[in-house]
Amino acid sequence: MIPDEGLRVAVIGGGAGGMATASRIKRLKPEWVVDVFERTNYVSHAPCGIPFYLSGLVESIDDLCAYDVNYFRERRGVNVHVNSEVIEIRDGELDVYEKGERKTYEWDRLVFATGSRGKGLDIGCESLEGVVCLGNIDEAPAVKETAGRYDRIVVVGSGYIGVEIADALSREKKITVIEQGNHPLPSYDPEIAEVLMRFMSRKVNLRINEHVVEIEGKDRVEKVITDRGEYEADLVIVAVGVMPNVELAREFGIKTGKTGAIKVNEFLETSREGVYAVGDCAETRNIITGKPDWIPLAAPANKMGYVAGSNIAGNEMVFPGALRCQLTSFYDMEIGKAGLSEREALKAGFDAVSVTITSRSRASYIPGGGNITVKMVADSESRRVLGIQAIGAGVAKRIYASAALLYKEACVEDFFFTDFPFYPPKSPVWDPLVIAARNMFRKLDIS
Repeated sequence: MIPDEGLRVAVIGGGAGGMATASRIKRLKPEWVVDVFERTNYVSHAPCGIPFYLSGLVESIDDLCAYDVNYFRERRGVNVHVNSEVIEIRDGELDVYEKGERKTYEWDRLVFATGSRGKGLDIGCESLEGVVCLGNIDEAPAVKETAGRYDRIVVVGSGYIGVEIADALSREKKITVIEQGNHPLPSYDPEIAEVLMRFMSRKVNLRINEHVVEIEGKDRVEKVITDRGEYEADLVIVAVGVMPNVELAREFGIKTGKTGAIKVNEFLETSREGVYAVGDCAETRNIITGKPDWIPLAAPANKMGYVAGSNIAGNEMVFPGALRCQLTSFYDMEIGKAGLSEREALKAGFDAVSVTITSRSRASYIPGGGNITVKMVADSESRRVLGIQAIGAGVAKRIYASAALLYKEACVEDFFFTDFPFYPPKSPVWDPLVIAARNMFRKLDIS
């Protein structure tokens, strides 16, 4: 039985998952004491918005925060501690380095919402001035200021953040993008990623199949050396992926899963009673495979916080998992993915088949329209659709529709018969998803 008074909840991390957890608890149990400890000066922050701040589309770094600290303190009653780093955890207590002092706080329930951090290159260059591993919004103002003063910028990595940063800075700067794989957006299949590669190559110096071996400089960075060439640089932005922040949890004896993130059950409980984990530091269930997965994205993080907060407050709720649903763009080209790529499906053990189609994104008689390329991946035995990838115009709404259908384990016939609306300026009578499903009929010998 959870007591109604005097219970203290400590949340480590003030990002999306942490603040969603704290807000939900205070909504259900306003008399409880909830402390959030955030090591930066920002809460409810959105690192995925950094490229739009660098481009100037977002003017202030503060605008990347859904709400400010005072909102949570005054409107929701959460004790928010910014610039506060948790340095040690014990049963019922934790020590925080706050305002130059070491302070101790008590807790009855504990939530890890420590997020993720950018991976380094492991070549000993991160201490060199002008080399940035961009992972937190508090680093973004310095990067923007530096980018404004220099012209030669190298982006290492072409995942979502790498592509978006290249987009943000290439309008006015000379950008080189170095990718060790054979195409940008490595989680995509070649049929989609190679469309982006051809377009990106017209806007930036895109170097594919190159591995960074050294970054040189005296007072500051001067060049990037790969196994195939050298590139002069005034600023190097490392965007080679992220990893979960789990060191503090491990020190406290919390178990991690095969993905390296904190292992949780469907209620977001960890291996220790009364301790929860949410967001980018926690594992979840992949809805397509049904297996544990690490999906460090903002939408699942917010929902995980909502669910964990509900369970802590005594309202039992299950978190079903996530699809790994993503959208991005490069200039006016949209790119999106929901579910598994063909490579991921085969690795997960499915007997996967695929089709790739290119069609108009709206009625052919409407001027100014564009094309969209869609790849559908399905399981040959069950006919269940395992994933959708798309690139071109009108991608976002197809990914939204696909996410809803995939969540309900839709089969190829479901995609074909879904009643997508026909509105000539926005969609053709045969929607690209329907065309992909129709082509999949032939692959699966569906009459």
